[in-house]
Amino acid sequence: MSFIKSRKKIVSTAIASSLSVIATAAIAQEETTQLPTIKAQATAEQSLKVDESANKKFVAPLLDTPKSVSVISKQLIEDTQVTTLSDALRTVPGITLGAGEGGNPNGDRPFIRGYNSESSMYVDGVRNSTSQNREMFAVEQVEVTKGSASAMGGAGTSGGSINMISKVAKKGDFLEGSVAGGTDNYQRITLDGNKDFGNGVAARVAVMGHHNEKAGQDDGAEYKRAGIAPSITFGLDTPTRATLSYYYLRTDDTPDSGIPYNNPFAATNANAGLNGNGKPIDVEQGAYYGWTERDFQKQENQSGTIKLEHDLTDSLTISNTAVYNKSKNDYLWTNPDDSKGNFYDKKTGALTGNVWARANSRVADTDGFTDQLSLTGKFNTGALKHRFNIGAEYSDQETDRTQYIIDGLNSTGSATQACPTGSIASGWCTSVQNPNRGPWNGTISTEGADAYNIQSKNTSVYFLDNIELHPQWLLDLGVRWDKYKTEQTMTYGALNSAVTAAKPTAKAGDQVSIENDKDFINWQAGITFKPAENGSIYASYATSSNPVGVDGGDGSEGITAAIKNLKPEEIRTIELGTKWDVLNEKLNLTAAIFRTEKTNTRATTDTGLTSNIGETRVDGLELGVNGNITDKWAVSAGYTYLDSELVDGGFENKGTTAAPNYVASSNNGKQVQNVAKNSATLWTTYQVLPQLNLGVGAIAMDKVYGNAANTKFVPGYVRYDAMARYNVNKNVDLQLNLNNLSDKRYFTKAYSSHYATEAEGRSAVLSLNFKY
Repeated sequence: MSFIKSRKKIVSTAIASSLSVIATAAIAQEETTQLPTIKAQATAEQSLKVDESANKKFVAPLLDTPKSVSVISKQLIEDTQVTTLSDALRTVPGITLGAGEGGNPNGDRPFIRGYNSESSMYVDGVRNSTSQNREMFAVEQVEVTKGSASAMGGAGTSGGSINMISKVAKKGDFLEGSVAGGTDNYQRITLDGNKDFGNGVAARVAVMGHHNEKAGQDDGAEYKRAGIAPSITFGLDTPTRATLSYYYLRTDDTPDSGIPYNNPFAATNANAGLNGNGKPIDVEQGAYYGWTERDFQKQENQSGTIKLEHDLTDSLTISNTAVYNKSKNDYLWTNPDDSKGNFYDKKTGALTGNVWARANSRVADTDGFTDQLSLTGKFNTGALKHRFNIGAEYSDQETDRTQYIIDGLNSTGSATQACPTGSIASGWCTSVQNPNRGPWNGTISTEGADAYNIQSKNTSVYFLDNIELHPQWLLDLGVRWDKYKTEQTMTYGALNSAVTAAKPTAKAGDQVSIENDKDFINWQAGITFKPAENGSIYASYATSSNPVGVDGGDGSEGITAAIKNLKPEEIRTIELGTKWDVLNEKLNLTAAIFRTEKTNTRATTDTGLTSNIGETRVDGLELGVNGNITDKWAVSAGYTYLDSELVDGGFENKGTTAAPNYVASSNNGKQVQNVAKNSATLWTTYQVLPQLNLGVGAIAMDKVYGNAANTKFVPGYVRYDAMARYNVNKNVDLQLNLNNLSDKRYFTKAYSSHYATEAEGRSAVLSLNFKY
């Protein structure tokens, strides 16, 4: 592909440009000093409280930033022993997880304050939105920004964004790691070493190997992965610094297939005398409906980064970050499908107790390049003091995507798509109460499938400024312009020359191209009043834009012929909040009330077309506490209340295809899917003895609806965890984590149809941790 051939040239040009800028600045500036006030870093001393964001786009301390920001600290990661991003995010209230399938790739899909943030994932401030299951072995901390944030992050960021801070080389020598084993064949080893060579040079490497089966599930989901993340930094404690880093993660999983819903609306259910209640069916905990001999998910993610920084003066720093990403998401997995005859014979209506198998597959290869150039620092204009970040960003991402052909049939591999009596022998149906699909003797191939090529390019410039009007009054401003273009070319396969709106006479080999090219401006403004040095009260307003194809071709928000010409969806957040550092600034308290409105939402019109006519709204309250109550007692806790509403869902057809009758959506006024009205998290530890630290945690969440009609949902739950850590000596400790103590059966993801994802049962992990 021409894109691939030209990428090396692009990367080389960007690096050369950065080096020339730094060299020129170095000649012009004879004496410079390092400016710690604008080098935002994680708190050096480990704590559940974090005062500074590691993202330089936060130009002020978090206490003085008029936004809700939740930080999953290094200490919290170590206490809870979370190994994936999805596990880590469960410690933050107000976040739910979305499920994957065909159109929604199987990977991380968090919803922040009710809005999909799958395409608003960042690593060290650089967008990293490809579909993948992210690991924590090379992550220092995770920062969750809540509320509209396109002025900072660009396209998307409707309900917020998630930024993972990488482990990179730094001053000092240390070696730390962990060897862990536990129930459900849990095995994990990690190693993180840093070497300071002197003369401003340091190197670091983090490595990981992992294996476990899903807790509480026999002969089902299984997870295997390995990764390495080396880095080297030059020029530590000098005006000019350079960091080169690489990240590699490979996974080989048998994915979880979920539990079918008790279908509440299928007409045949009524004929069969079933009373579907809309929640997952009542079966034994750990039931697995997948096909273990066939299902798989293999991922490979690589990232190379060059970051260059130079202090122009004692108050100005210029930096350039160039990142090249390469990812592969290859899977085929089976989930129970409640739309094709669950529990009954589709033709006769007779109960059979069987469920149909739905096959989901994807083979996606994505290459991306991003370059960020920024100038950060501070200056005065009269009595006004400014802390600012001004910059430009460019990204170019290309995805090649297709799916598997199963048994020579497109997509499903099943001709009947139902479960008549006697169909279990084929494997395409299985017992609801005792699922067992047996051996797999079929074939899979991508030959003959439709193929997609998606190219997305984004160019932007931004300016962020925090202005001290008075020691007690701060004004926070930000504006960003983005030009986002996405183009998709579809090549019809031999087995899917279906009639489409784009090409009614499509045949194998034909191509159809569609594109969306839009530019948009977003801004933010906030005012902060500081009644005391350790506290702030703020009000803020921020906007976001969600253009067509924001996922870059590797997510659930792609481009189609129906929406290719639509404008970006527009989102705004109004927030009033307060933040306080108390108990000698060791404990941080936060509170906020907010409203997020999404207008220009894509919805069906009264003529059956799709247009920007929809609207959703979320009103909320958020409380948080993080840090130390005493020297021995630490706590991280939060509560979020979200009152969500589908204000305008467009129109729905109450007639037929031949004789349509479009009326206002019956879903208007209902709760937005993937939103929990109430959610709360708690993690607290106490140093009982100099050698012994005990911790307990709880996670509570209300019911979550999977669909806009609010007819399918997962019930609310409370989960409890515990931890005990014993210091053998100053370098070695033993740590026992007990997860889901009560073995509560609950669900972490509610898909819009077919199934919900069951959480893991009770498990125990014993770790030997060392630090030198």
